Amino acid sequence: MDNEIKSLPMVALRGMTIMPEMVVHFDVSRERSIAAVQEAMVEEQKIFLTAQKSIDTENPGMGDVYEVGTVGTIKQIIKLPKHIVRVLVAGETRGRLKEIEYQDPYLRAKVEVIDEADLMIPDDPGAEAMERGLKDILVEYAAKNGKMSKESVAQLLDIKGVKKLVDEIAANIPLYYTDQQEILEETDFQKRYERLCFKLVNEVQIMNIKEEIQKKVKERVDKHQREYILREQLKLIREELGEDSTISDAEEFENSLKKLKAPKEVKEKLQKEINRFKSSLNSPAENGVIRTYIETLLEMPWDKAAKDNNDIEYAKQVLDEDHYGLEQVKERILEFLAVRTLTKKGDSPILCLAGPPGTGKTSIAKSLARAMKKPYVRISLGGVRDEAEIRGHRKTYVGAMPGRIANGIRTAGVKNPVMLLDEIDKVSTDYKGDTFSALLEVLDSEQNSKFRDHYLEVPLDLSEVMFITTANTLQTIPRPLLDRMEVIEISSYTENEKLHIAQEHLIPKQLEKHGLTPEQLTFSRHAIWKMARNYTKEAGVRQLEREIGNVCRKAAKEILTTERKKINVTDRNIQKFLGKEKYTYQMANTAPEVGIVRGLAWTSVGGDTLQIEVNVMPGNGELMLTGQLGDVMKESARAGISYIRSVSGKYGIAEDFFEKHDLHVHIPEGAVPKDGPSAGITMATAMLSAVTDKKVRADLAMTGEITLRGRVLPIGGLKEKLLAAKSAGIRTVLVPKENVADVEELSSEITKGLEIIPVENMDEVLERALTGE
Repeated sequence: MDNEIKSLPMVALRGMTIMPEMVVHFDVSRERSIAAVQEAMVEEQKIFLTAQKSIDTENPGMGDVYEVGTVGTIKQIIKLPKHIVRVLVAGETRGRLKEIEYQDPYLRAKVEVIDEADLMIPDDPGAEAMERGLKDILVEYAAKNGKMSKESVAQLLDIKGVKKLVDEIAANIPLYYTDQQEILEETDFQKRYERLCFKLVNEVQIMNIKEEIQKKVKERVDKHQREYILREQLKLIREELGEDSTISDAEEFENSLKKLKAPKEVKEKLQKEINRFKSSLNSPAENGVIRTYIETLLEMPWDKAAKDNNDIEYAKQVLDEDHYGLEQVKERILEFLAVRTLTKKGDSPILCLAGPPGTGKTSIAKSLARAMKKPYVRISLGGVRDEAEIRGHRKTYVGAMPGRIANGIRTAGVKNPVMLLDEIDKVSTDYKGDTFSALLEVLDSEQNSKFRDHYLEVPLDLSEVMFITTANTLQTIPRPLLDRMEVIEISSYTENEKLHIAQEHLIPKQLEKHGLTPEQLTFSRHAIWKMARNYTKEAGVRQLEREIGNVCRKAAKEILTTERKKINVTDRNIQKFLGKEKYTYQMANTAPEVGIVRGLAWTSVGGDTLQIEVNVMPGNGELMLTGQLGDVMKESARAGISYIRSVSGKYGIAEDFFEKHDLHVHIPEGAVPKDGPSAGITMATAMLSAVTDKKVRADLAMTGEITLRGRVLPIGGLKEKLLAAKSAGIRTVLVPKENVADVEELSSEITKGLEIIPVENMDEVLERALTGE
């Protein structure tokens, strides 16, 4: 039977396919489409609906629409605002577009209505099987899709007849319009059935995969979401309790740990502590301890080093700028830098600068750091008695913290700073442990690469730190510790050196400090000399700097209160600024006397001359010693008297002289304690002079230790002693022969104008000291 051809108004649909058995409404807004709908209403309400291949085509022609469409009946029209018409249509049969008759005022088409009465549908068992299969697929599809209502699914499942079922399912399931178009165009029923089944099965599979992906995503999201929600709740609870958000601290620590450059051991320890920190959130006390510990470890510069400066010229320039003299120290530092440059590593030496106060020990360490372009840390050890100050406390103690060394490294921010251990001789020991022994590990280059601080609990590498220690005296430092250090003696400054230091360093510094210019206040050389000699008594220049500051203050006041604009300080007007002289040197006696000898002594502030006086009186052989003499000095006096008694025959002393006479040895300035063996030959000479009534040269001084047999032994502090002799106007100095090497080392500035005579035994001393009178 031939299909009927009809002439019908036509609407081209955008993004939509209407199937037979489908009741649907759609909106039309194009003029032609509205006109076509209205024309259909005028006729028999029949209209041909086909889909556009592209939804963007504005005026579709024959080639722009699909050939197969649906002939339907318009059930209802609703006019909406903005010139839109909503049309309710029931799809009836398939139609094939033959031609478009005209396009204006609306599309009219010749349509071949496809009659499906004679479609090849399988016989009963086959049709029944197809129907059941399709219904099973539909049930699965509906279950997965979830967009179809239970009622509509039930209605579809009630349909009898495979053809109607195929059409109804195709019309009622939410497929994409191109998929529906494919089913619509299929005229072979078997293929149409297969295509529909394939689409449904395909959709089910897609939905299965989607479900699986969604499930995985959901699982992942749920886990994060759960953690996030729990964390936020915890945060809120903590804030309510007045505790801070600690979880974020743990995260912060983790981030810092990732960035930290440190040995593996340290990182592992930190990770362990961070895990403990997280689990200790409910115990604020423990939590605080762990937090402090983690913060301390993170702040330590484990593998962070300052770049080495290998420019020796620059280093020399810096050292010379900051200090006058101290040649030996500068030389040693430059040697160290040279070795380090050549070897590229070079263990840092541990230098110990020993010498009297005010000689620039601390400041040379500072300028060394500047010369090496490294951070500088000063640790004062004066009065440190507790070993934990050096090594830290175990972190189980309340208020535990790292020791001073670890703290110094932390402050410096690099693992190779210049570290000054100031006043190492003032360290003391008590029941809390031996502090000196704790310093042994710090200052031993063999051990200090793995220095154990009790608090840190992980080894700290100190091998690249340049340690410098200072001490006023080496007497109190234990031998093993002294053994680890390279001692550089910094001796007293000569008057000439003091003059240079004052001119180049102290005066400019004090002028700046007091807001004066070099034009407003000037010092003559003689004024500086006088200040150094008569207003200060020291080995260094600290007091001298104070006196200069004193002059500056008085000058500043004078400039502001009087008309004077310029002040020149000379040795004549210095009394006006500083008052009368504080120190006068006990000058050499003018004439030789009996029983009075000038000895030379070393004190912590430099050298001094000691007048030793001996009187002989009738008595019964007593030896009196006065003038605050220490034990060693008293023994020296006794050794001297034994020597004199052993040689009494040689000097014509009566045999019973010592039984019938008392000797009184006195050293003036009775309030000042004096000790040491170096006045031995001086006391012996004075005693012999008094006993034999022979005079001693007035312009002569001596120093040396005496033995019972009259040998002269070497002494220390020779430079200071010779300076003192020179200041007192003494011309001849007797020194032990074994000290000759020390004399040769001294600069000509010290020895100029002095006759230095080496002596080996008392005979030589007496020969030089006693006058022939």
